[in-house]
Amino acid sequence: MVVQSAWKMRVAVGAVAVSAVLAGCDGGGQTAAPQTTVRDLDSIVVFNVCSELSDEVLREVGLDPATKRVVTDPPTGPSTWRVCNWKPLDDRYGSGNRRVGVFSTSHTLAETRAKEGLRNVRSTKVADREGLVFSESSDPDSCYVAFEAEQGMFEVHVGWLSSSGARAGELCDMAARYASELEPHLPE
Repeated sequence: MVVQSAWKMRVAVGAVAVSAVLAGCDGGGQTAAPQTTVRDLDSIVVFNVCSELSDEVLREVGLDPATKRVVTDPPTGPSTWRVCNWKPLDDRYGSGNRRVGVFSTSHTLAETRAKEGLRNVRSTKVADREGLVFSESSDPDSCYVAFEAEQGMFEVHVGWLSSSGARAGELCDMAARYASELEPHLPE
């Protein structure tokens, strides 16, 4: 009776082991690839803010297309960052002594949250997209508003051009306003 119980136990354990092996196979006997959520940042083609934001859109949000400065915009293929900035056309959000940068990236809000050197980090919404407002310890004269996108995220940056000109207005408020006005022109 003890031998028969031991045999039944081995059969049961063997059946469980076979079931576990078969669960890892697809219908053809091949081992199924594990599900992964790792993104290959170098293969994602991000929206090109330098060439795909029209002059009309830039003027509509108060930026001067003639002042475009390319920070990074590789000529072809995928890129983890595409960044351009412009000077404002007017003083609708404070002093004209500033630049407004628009960043398009395959990086995410979660990565930004984990980044060292950020300060004054707080959650926000840009339209219906989750976002963050923050500044960087290395650049205290600027503020960023980042918001999610399928490609990763977009960031809008406002910073003073120089330490000597007029400084009116709060940078994070300006960045939030520009982000809000640019958001409808950026892909989900």
